[in-house]
Amino acid sequence: MSLPYFLSPDPASGVLDGAEGRHAVTVKRIAPGETIALTNGAGTVATVVVGEVRGKDYLSGAVVGVDTIPPAHPRVTLVQAIPKSERAELAVDLAVQGGADEIIPWISARTIARWPANKQAKQVEKWQATAREAAKQSRRAWVPQVAEPVTTNQLRALISGRQALALHEEATVPIRQVSFAEDVVVLVGPEGGIAPEELDALGAQPVKLGPEVLRTASAGFAALCAIGALTVRW
Repeated sequence: MSLPYFLSPDPASGVLDGAEGRHAVTVKRIAPGETIALTNGAGTVATVVVGEVRGKDYLSGAVVGVDTIPPAHPRVTLVQAIPKSERAELAVDLAVQGGADEIIPWISARTIARWPANKQAKQVEKWQATAREAAKQSRRAWVPQVAEPVTTNQLRALISGRQALALHEEATVPIRQVSFAEDVVVLVGPEGGIAPEELDALGAQPVKLGPEVLRTASAGFAALCAIGALTVRW
């Protein structure tokens, strides 16, 4: 069984406190003698044998190993059209499990869910919190960053010059036929699909995953898994 994962700004210190310490001590009930993993979410993972548990939110131990995990190759950015609230958490959770290196919320033409300007920061933090928890659950050394939401015009500038693949049910090119670049951007539209004029404006290559039409919350995960299997990521 894999080790319990916790986020720490300094994994090599063998110390865990604050919110993560509380989760380890109070929720997970980590005790002296147990072995855990501490990661900074940026590639460093320390294996720690817990020696002391103090109060409700502090533990420390002996560091018995420190590993540096390189970023995945190729790098995959998932552009996710903002789903309705009940599916947004699922979409982010699955994207992290699938290996997304960055997640960009997209306000597409057919996006129903809208984030008022005064609530965007809060929504981004909710997505980032979901990403952190999903990264720990899937034992990832790298926690994907959630960017600020973008409009279609902003997205066009963002992906200019990069390999951009748009998941589209009417595409004729299956994803298995794609030759992947070093930096890949995967676009997932809303439930209503990517509008034709948006697809033209963005200049992304339409690709299909298979004969089935996937929901917006799961399409990104399926694409990430396909890219993992078709490249050296897996």
